[in-house]
Amino acid sequence: MTQPISFAQLIAGFDPARPFDVPADWLQGRTVYGGLMTALALQAALRDAPADLPPLKSAQVSFIGPASSALMFDPRVLRQGKSVVSMSVDGVSAGALAVRAAFVFARTRDSAVTHDFSTRPTVPEPDACPPMPENARRVAPAFASHFELRKAGGAFPVSGAREPEFLFWTRHQDAQGVNPMVAMVALADLLPPAAMACFDKPAPVSSVTWTFDLLHGVPPKGEWFLQRSFSRQSAEGYSMQDMEVWDEDRRLVLWGRQSVALFA
Repeated sequence: MTQPISFAQLIAGFDPARPFDVPADWLQGRTVYGGLMTALALQAALRDAPADLPPLKSAQVSFIGPASSALMFDPRVLRQGKSVVSMSVDGVSAGALAVRAAFVFARTRDSAVTHDFSTRPTVPEPDACPPMPENARRVAPAFASHFELRKAGGAFPVSGAREPEFLFWTRHQDAQGVNPMVAMVALADLLPPAAMACFDKPAPVSSVTWTFDLLHGVPPKGEWFLQRSFSRQSAEGYSMQDMEVWDEDRRLVLWGRQSVALFA
């Protein structure tokens, strides 16, 4: 049996300039887990970035085609200003474009306008939440084995729920030595599309686009993060969902939106 490759090991062995085969335990069906594809694109950008790069602020990601083998990444600096650096990264699998990402890195600045209307869901702390039951882990995608999840509220996938919401405490099994921004991006796409809560039987889904913003500095690796996904609207074979990631200090550290194709 092939030994699983942890996230830290995978990133340590990743060279964006050379063909990179993602291990089978990081797949989601026939393609690479979308959070990992985005994290690899970000890692490629960081390795080719100008000196003194500011923190990651925002990203727009298009999942264009399946990615399963011979991945290569082409990072480019689009513009470097005093406060903001814009970069693009194309990810190619077996000669075909699989992902296109645009990353914006930005320095903080003083501002007279400060407000925060975000409200973290009221949930028990991670230690008080049950781990994923064994039957749920058995049917989860292969990549999910590299993360720990504890249900804090909402529904389970494929449970026929009326409310399309997932609410879980999550963390990496191993992200030692990985840039915290890269680790956060790999974690933030962990939950299934929230519309799957309403499914009454399994059916394929596929992420189409993912946009997210990082709102604060990312806390040290290894901490729990509360993730919430909620489908705002679903019709004609597509859903549009909001995604939130909160740290243990109740700060909203990432907010995103994702378009998902549904085949149910």
